[in-house]
Amino acid sequence: MLALSVPLYRRRIGRIALDTVACVALSALLVVSALAQDASEKAGEKAGPLKLQLNKVETAGEACRITMVIDNTKGTSLKSYKVDLFAFDTDGVAQKRVAVELGPLPPRKTVVKIFDFPGIACNKVGRVLLNDVLSCDGGDAAREACLERTETDSKAGIPFDR
Repeated sequence: MLALSVPLYRRRIGRIALDTVACVALSALLVVSALAQDASEKAGEKAGPLKLQLNKVETAGEACRITMVIDNTKGTSLKSYKVDLFAFDTDGVAQKRVAVELGPLPPRKTVVKIFDFPGIACNKVGRVLLNDVLSCDGGDAAREACLERTETDSKAGIPFDR
């Protein structure tokens, strides 16, 4: 009965206002839902493997020069990727330790880095060990996550292990 005492034009304006508010609220709900789904999908994405390949060794004065190929073609961008490496002699005794910054690593890219193991000749190196990932800045950013996704390989005739 009360609704009939309100003039028709006011009832129509009220109805339009309610419809507009409902439409805006529904749109906002759909946008928030889509953003939440997108965020959960990105959080669920796991970066692909980060492949380190001991590609070449060569004598450089009193050092063994290492050419390392870093394949990040399935990974995310890393500002810093620093690894702890050990060179073992042919008898399996640890000889030299180096910390090497291999970053920055662009996403979906393969890069080559060259560094030296000072004070050891290449013919005395029997094995190289990736002892740890010291820093991993960007992407999953957790050092442990970077270590977990790192794979090693060698084309240099010297084993390269994790």
